[in-house]
Amino acid sequence: MKRTIIPALLAAAGSLLLPLAIAPPGAQAAVTTPIRVNANGPAFTDGSGNAWSADKAYSSGSWGHETLYGSGSTSSTIAGTSDGTLYQTYDLFNGWSGYKFDVANGTYTVKLRMVEDWANAAGQRKFDVRAEGVNVLTGFDIFAACGRLTACDRTFTATVTDGQLNVQFNMNGGGNYATVSAIEVTGGTGGGEDRTPPTAPTNVTVTGTTTTTASLSWTASTDNVGVTGYDIYRGATLAGTSTSTTFTDTGLAPDTAYTYTVKARDAAQNVSPASAPVTATTKKDTGGDDKTPPTAPANLKVTGTTTTTASLSWTASTDNVGVTGYNVYRGATLAGTSTTTTFTDTGLTPNTTYTYTVKAFDAAQNVSQASNQVSATTQKDGGGTGGNKLLGYFIQWGVYGRNYHVKNVETSGSASKLTHINYAFGNVTGGRCAIGDSYADYDKAYDASTSVDGVADTWDQPLRGNFNQLRKLKAKHPGLKILWSFGGWTWSGGFGQAAANPTAFADSCYNLINDPRWAGVFDGIDIDWEYPNACGLTCDSSGPAAFKNLMAALRAKFGPNALVTAAITADASDGGKIDLADYAGAAQYVDWYNVMTYDFFGAWDAKGPTAPHSPLTTYNGIPKEKFDSASAIQKLRDKGVQADKLLLGIGFYGRGWTGVTQAAPGGTATGPAQGTYEQGIEDYKVLKTSCPSNGTIAGTAYAKCGGNWWSYDTPSTIAGKMSWAKDQRLGGSFFWELSGDTTNGELITAMKNGLG
Repeated sequence: MKRTIIPALLAAAGSLLLPLAIAPPGAQAAVTTPIRVNANGPAFTDGSGNAWSADKAYSSGSWGHETLYGSGSTSSTIAGTSDGTLYQTYDLFNGWSGYKFDVANGTYTVKLRMVEDWANAAGQRKFDVRAEGVNVLTGFDIFAACGRLTACDRTFTATVTDGQLNVQFNMNGGGNYATVSAIEVTGGTGGGEDRTPPTAPTNVTVTGTTTTTASLSWTASTDNVGVTGYDIYRGATLAGTSTSTTFTDTGLAPDTAYTYTVKARDAAQNVSPASAPVTATTKKDTGGDDKTPPTAPANLKVTGTTTTTASLSWTASTDNVGVTGYNVYRGATLAGTSTTTTFTDTGLTPNTTYTYTVKAFDAAQNVSQASNQVSATTQKDGGGTGGNKLLGYFIQWGVYGRNYHVKNVETSGSASKLTHINYAFGNVTGGRCAIGDSYADYDKAYDASTSVDGVADTWDQPLRGNFNQLRKLKAKHPGLKILWSFGGWTWSGGFGQAAANPTAFADSCYNLINDPRWAGVFDGIDIDWEYPNACGLTCDSSGPAAFKNLMAALRAKFGPNALVTAAITADASDGGKIDLADYAGAAQYVDWYNVMTYDFFGAWDAKGPTAPHSPLTTYNGIPKEKFDSASAIQKLRDKGVQADKLLLGIGFYGRGWTGVTQAAPGGTATGPAQGTYEQGIEDYKVLKTSCPSNGTIAGTAYAKCGGNWWSYDTPSTIAGKMSWAKDQRLGGSFFWELSGDTTNGELITAMKNGLG
């Protein structure tokens, strides 16, 4: 591998998301599409006969790159493409540098061709891409999306109104610059407008039917620019759309034949010819004639208890037609029914033993034999009522691509429900607390329409940015407390050096938080160390006592009245992350812990099995034992951490896979599902309509839509988690993060209602 880094620009590597003042282009559009650029490479003709131009610097009236932060090449074989030469050279960018194209006004399709030849793990290189000022990729991680030395392409559209198309790049995590191997621009109003439709989908196959559904799959179409989706027709009626090569049609009549065809479409809305038709016949509804009962549920077990609840799970029964539900018996009394293989019995008495059995039933109301019997003993009542702290993270980078600002906390109604906000993140570098993004933190100017109080910033005022907006939010809500959170996934690598001299670290944090420019904005500090004496993005070997010593130094410096908190791991596995640091010993120095009871499972395991990323309890088939919220809370309590110093974590997002055929958890996948900002993750506000939940397990929700499978929390599952948190006498709950909620704060409202 060869790489050239321009020495004079190395100092710019640490700058984060700082805006560039870009003068409007003065030249008339002088180039037409298609434009194909081989970044840092010579002229090249690909296997399809497309001519790619040699890279060049921008000149007015033409096209080319702006400031380069480096360039490189690799001789390694590139997987996933027949045009590997095109990916073997690349340019490196940062600081919103990139490519300019002087073109006619119009809408263009831009395709980036990228490869990762440097990183060997996810998180080591992440960057943003924007086109015409709009973020089209945020925190994009080539390794996480496609792997190492594998072609990784992304396509998007951009509308030009000023005679110049700008495609720009900026680092957003990790230790290397944004990289691009080739860039292709098509469409617009010039001679290169895309009018070529995709090829017709082939091999449309009926992969399964029920009495009311028909599932299809097909071979992907090809397109000169790229296929963006498929339209599925039931006869002449559009039954639905899919961005994958699978689809399930629902709401059908039993024992009925339906004919289906599929058409592909591209970003220019060119539509392919229809596929060959296939016929699917739904199954007969034989419920009235069925006399065969299901098999008895097996492996009934107790998965958790509180003072007033007992949670159970079991192995699914089988039936000649299909199991429709389960009756759960407390002794001889029917405690309730479930359509899944889990159940939580509520309203119980503390320190009391109950016995349970389960029976399955089918649509014809045939009932199975009883399962094995188990006993569950509720916990002793420790007294007290817990707390109702409700804390949400506000992310500083949300002011860019997400367009989420402090004012949105107010207009969504969230500010009046929150007790605390964690501002994420400050950096940890050189053994000290440091500013993370100076522009977003205290320099970005807000006009009257985007300011919390409707008053515009002035050019000469001493404090602007998020910090000033948070000050205004506190003025509206005097009881609201704000903490500055340091570290996070990307910036936790600096904690090892900080732990070597915790007193100096604490001094630096205190001085930064109490800087005269924003004194009074923050009520304390939150430490998000991922993870002490364990591995996250980087591995720490500072020892089991390092975290306790760090928190002790912070409490000593900040004193008894400031808030000192920490976000901590929820890995309760034997010998896992909770066991590797002295969280119990450090608890005396913190006001509370934010236990990160989410991200237990996700598409970093690209092939699955599919699993909910935030299970409240364990369940039969969970990929890893003690990777659930209840196990984490119990382990921390067993180590001596007070319940009222623990906050239960909620994710305002889902994690998902694609290439999934099984609706229930535990299915295989082909990779991460596409998300708005990065693969495998999507905001709740998007998923609630794009892929509504259609199942629950272990106290959280999941959904299968076409070939995609997602898990996330809903207002209903949050209500259950808040009830559990209160039963456990926890200090309250927190969530990551505010911009994932709906514009009217649907999830935070559920949390507030549940906590009281």
